[in-house]
Amino acid sequence: MPARILIADDHDVVRAGIRMILNSRDDWEICGEASDGGEAVEKVESLHPDVVVLDVTMPRLNGLQAAEQITHLPGANRVLIFTMHDSDSIARAAKEAGAKGVVVKAFAARDLVRALDTVLAGGSFFADDASGKESDESTGRPRLDAA
Repeated sequence: MPARILIADDHDVVRAGIRMILNSRDDWEICGEASDGGEAVEKVESLHPDVVVLDVTMPRLNGLQAAEQITHLPGANRVLIFTMHDSDSIARAAKEAGAKGVVVKAFAARDLVRALDTVLAGGSFFADDASGKESDESTGRPRLDAA
């Protein structure tokens, strides 16, 4: 059974881009989309995705508020924050909200699939620096923490 992924971003073009990247995998299914944080919470309750990709800056509830609610719902609700903000404070806030990782939109082509694989396998995807500037010297990719 494919892993079920819910995408939440208030921009249609961003959701389309994420879909394009994720549709390359036969073992993943996009089970739904949301255009704001409140809708994302509602869709998690009805669709029961394996992981939710949440933008930070959305109407109604921002991604961090939605992440906090989603991670407290019954079930294995894994959240990956997807953001244009490349700051350590976003990574810290994402961890505090219960998210399992952060992907900066500027690095989506490089990191989104890898981050989802990691989160779906039960790990977390946090770079030491959310911008990905500090990376594993052997791969040039963000380091993952064990938290």
